[in-house]
Amino acid sequence: METHQVKTCFTITFTNEQYQHAVSYVEDMKKHPQRVYWRGKQGKTDDELVMEQIAHRILSGFYNHEPFQAAKHIVRMDAKTML
Repeated sequence: METHQVKTCFTITFTNEQYQHAVSYVEDMKKHPQRVYWRGKQGKTDDELVMEQIAHRILSGFYNHEPFQAAKHIVRMDAKTML
């Protein structure tokens, strides 16, 4: 199977509620160091982990209860094809 890569940068907005949820999630994950969650996250700061969690939830639809809800959070997207 042939695959391609795209490097993408998103500018997103988030609420205090989303931030607090992500902080709680990261704190919970710290209690479980053997979980798959930690693959590739070694050496990242708590702030980086929280921001990644917020972006992941927005981009994957966890915060999207209605169509086009993500558009309220995604302010900008820049992409570059990696050949």
